[in-house]
Amino acid sequence: MNIKRVLLGWSVAVSFGVLLTACTMRDGRGSNAAKQLSPIGMEVGRAHTPTLDELVAERIRTRIEAACAITELRVSCEPVYASVALPSFYVRRFYRPAWSDKSGPNRLVEDLVSALRRADLEGLRSEDYHLAAIENLLVALRGDARSGGVIVPDRFAELDLLLTDAFLAYGSHLLEGRVNPETLQPEWVANRRSADFDALLETALTSKDVAGILAKLAPPHLGFRLLREALLHYRELASRGGWPTISNEVTLKRGDHGPSVAALRERLSLSGDLEAGKWDDAELFDEGLDQALKLFQRRHGLAADGIMGTATRAELNVSAEYRVEQLELNLERWRWLPQDLGRRHILVNIAAFELEVDEEGKVVLAMRVVVGLPYHNTPVFRDTMRYIVLNPYWEVPNEIAVKEMLPRIKHAPTYLKQEKFRVFKGWGLEAREIDPGKVDWSAITPANFPFRLRQDPGPFNALGRIKFMFPNKFNVYLHDTPARLLFEKTERDFSHGCIRIQKPIELAVYLFQQDSRWNRDALLSALDKVRDFSVPLPEPIPIHLLYWTAWIDKDGTVQFRRDIYGHDASLSEILRAPPPTKE
Repeated sequence: MNIKRVLLGWSVAVSFGVLLTACTMRDGRGSNAAKQLSPIGMEVGRAHTPTLDELVAERIRTRIEAACAITELRVSCEPVYASVALPSFYVRRFYRPAWSDKSGPNRLVEDLVSALRRADLEGLRSEDYHLAAIENLLVALRGDARSGGVIVPDRFAELDLLLTDAFLAYGSHLLEGRVNPETLQPEWVANRRSADFDALLETALTSKDVAGILAKLAPPHLGFRLLREALLHYRELASRGGWPTISNEVTLKRGDHGPSVAALRERLSLSGDLEAGKWDDAELFDEGLDQALKLFQRRHGLAADGIMGTATRAELNVSAEYRVEQLELNLERWRWLPQDLGRRHILVNIAAFELEVDEEGKVVLAMRVVVGLPYHNTPVFRDTMRYIVLNPYWEVPNEIAVKEMLPRIKHAPTYLKQEKFRVFKGWGLEAREIDPGKVDWSAITPANFPFRLRQDPGPFNALGRIKFMFPNKFNVYLHDTPARLLFEKTERDFSHGCIRIQKPIELAVYLFQQDSRWNRDALLSALDKVRDFSVPLPEPIPIHLLYWTAWIDKDGTVQFRRDIYGHDASLSEILRAPPPTKE
């Protein structure tokens, strides 16, 4: 390129000793940079013909400084998302362009563009990272070069800013997700990873490995990688038309025969639950179809009875496009997790009603759980389990006492005595036990309820015989339960937010395996004494309460679950909007 062509019809104003503006001062690095040189590297008092990259640097500087005055930077009508990291990045390099030099765009441009084109493989959207605007600018610049026309530094500056913002935004989304979940759901607490992204970009440019640096930002967990592979598979299914809807309302089971059976067979074949072409009579509901339907039911959280009834038909008729979206939403949730879940850790999947103990990447204990009702959501957060309580009291939350228990007390005056509840007035050392038989319960209302209810330890205590404690602001924990029949239910959202577990003794034995004083026999002996006391764990263990409606199980099977709390719908709505500005 001949830089003299740039001057055709365009006047270059050279700033000597440029004072960096509020953007620079906000970064705290401005004064020394200003004293060293101007953005285009010119020395005071000497004539200089600026190079292309110097001209581009000047245009980048003026764009960023102008944005400080109007609080928003837009490039080619595109909003800049990295509103802090982008100015900081350019100040560090004295506004020198990152993606071009005196010869034009460098080869790293195509590396980044190729990575952006593959964003959909990560469950993200290429269009969120200025891809169309970047490609249009590249076409225009290549056209200028071929035609020998005027070189426009503004185009190079716009390209540089968009590429930088694309890297910063895409890298941020790969590392910590597009959405801050704490703004989505007040009971959702994330432990997201973080990084100095403008320093990371500088490293990518220096090492000339943009694609490699971006690839390292995605979650390292095997579960994330397997889910990403499943997304590719389901995208291919959706692109081929997915599967047909089963419209017939009849119930189907083994031994049935007819066109409806053939439709079911085709549906299960397309989703991979039934091996294609391995039957003599397509319209016969045979053993193979029975096993295929049970597989489908298990991996969708249904009762695996081999009968196509209303609930199973509803899941069969969920479109491939919706399953793709579910996979994308849960890839986003993976990005909200810390880099390291813990060498050993407890993971509760609320939407699946399941708990797993993971040690060195292997599931060593699994069990069913009961979670909160839709209007008593179990929160999503991470904490550390530190102790257990044997034979716990249950301090009844006031909301439960006035809304659920007060009507029972009024209906049956002996209810409190039968269920081993005590009544107190006041808290702490000032608390005074009240004889419930001397209370005129007919005069007590939710508005004037002055009591505190506490249930004594014992086999009928609502918390069972053990609770597992990780103190948190939600007052949520794991505990045993006398209501064992609820574990036989397929969907187990019955609690007020705490998590009832199916195998409390087994979990306690695992947690105390390093302490021979608390083996299984010792634990059972202590429980028989019906006395409330706590025991610290020999080694605290991380616990993650998560909400996954799509994941890959230990056998490599894709699992889907119903969105019991409506979190998928809320997240989907936000992800369809443009990305938020990154502060």
